[in-house]
Amino acid sequence: MASALSRLLAALRTATVAAALILPAAAAVAGPVPAQDAATAEAVTAGTATEEGGGADNPTAGTPGPANRMFVQALQLIRQADNTFDVAEESRLLKEADKLFNEIVTKYPDSSLAVQLVTNQFVGDFDFYEFRSRIRALVCNDALGSLCFLHRIGEMLPPVETPINAARWDWLSLAVAYQQLGDPGRAKEIMAPFVSAVRRGGVADSSGQDLFVARALSLMGQTPLALDITRQINDCSTRIYNLADIAKAASWRGDAALTNALADEAKSYASSHNCAWELGLVAQSLLRAGKEAQARTLFLNTVETQFSKFKETLGDCCPPELAVAAADIGEPKLALGLLSTVQDENPWTIPAVLGRLAKRGETGMAVAYAEQVADIDTRGEAFAELVEAAMKRGEPAAANDLMNRLNKLVDDAAGRRPGLLAQRAKAEKAFYNDDRWRRSFQLAINAAEKASNFVRRDIGAPLLAALVRIETGLPMLD
Repeated sequence: MASALSRLLAALRTATVAAALILPAAAAVAGPVPAQDAATAEAVTAGTATEEGGGADNPTAGTPGPANRMFVQALQLIRQADNTFDVAEESRLLKEADKLFNEIVTKYPDSSLAVQLVTNQFVGDFDFYEFRSRIRALVCNDALGSLCFLHRIGEMLPPVETPINAARWDWLSLAVAYQQLGDPGRAKEIMAPFVSAVRRGGVADSSGQDLFVARALSLMGQTPLALDITRQINDCSTRIYNLADIAKAASWRGDAALTNALADEAKSYASSHNCAWELGLVAQSLLRAGKEAQARTLFLNTVETQFSKFKETLGDCCPPELAVAAADIGEPKLALGLLSTVQDENPWTIPAVLGRLAKRGETGMAVAYAEQVADIDTRGEAFAELVEAAMKRGEPAAANDLMNRLNKLVDDAAGRRPGLLAQRAKAEKAFYNDDRWRRSFQLAINAAEKASNFVRRDIGAPLLAALVRIETGLPMLD
């Protein structure tokens, strides 16, 4: 993860002394670069730094004496950590060393040593980049903790290429996950370069789409910034997707006024810009805002229009969001009919639609449809959604039957499908409402780490979505 973020932040680095003013948090995610001052590094690691108050300090290098002494003290702490078998003591010593390194940067930013640390240079034979990675890995002293899960998933994510020209939903999901699970500092480190790229126009396609940055910001509580980015976009799809997702995040926070305002804004924009394909999203937003009559009218008119166009042109029948809207509004037969036409290109709609139908009491219909899904991972996700729906409806017997079906899929896969294991963890959280899901999620990460490069490349976002859903109870990253 650190090596990937080093590439991510490469565009933000400079070769001047001004780099020494960067916060220690930025240094924590940058990658190693070749040493620029080998003589200084060797002098420091040999303990030959100038003593404070003695000798002639270089005025352009700040106050090297105390900085060098702190560096040597930090190295001594690291050596002590290397020689202990006590995990708690190792963690304490490493964190004390990290505090000393941070103090060097903040107190003596003009020193050559601070520049080397903040840019993750080797100092003699000391690899500060490797040390920072070791500090981040301390969260895995609690192997079943969610922050450890995040750390391990982050290590699997493919690196972000620089200069940034495409926002990566897996990395943005990681930022959202850190924000939601208690490490907002780490979340900002990951998110900031993407936001900077959007402002420079570097994360966009030919239509000016921001490609998920605004949506991630809304999930991190940065609503004004998310809306500012969104309202500069004139592409129907991204503009309305963003408005719908920002409204959804507002409703989760209990902000009914903003939810209502954004639903109206999405409807108005769609009408004034002839955004026909996105009307399913608008209907969902209106329904979320409590405007059921408006949502139903818009939905039925859209369905009629879409089917008429399909008969005339034989093109794409319907937007996938229309199937989801049908389930939300309570049109089960229409929802399944629409689902059957869009699921091949949009398999994510299967668990989304079936889960919604089951929550409205159409459990038998949803289960029968799920059993016919060919893809094992998608079927498992559908079963997990149905387990949660059954528990919310107070139907533990039905939930137990669905849990057994899901467990059979997992057993048949013999631990080789990390996504399926993550869905079992999600279902276990809903069914048992305790922490036994953590063992299943740990197995999911173990399986992902052992999988092929192809699987590892694509599994990060699904694992993050499942983890955030488990911890928050909300489908933030689905």
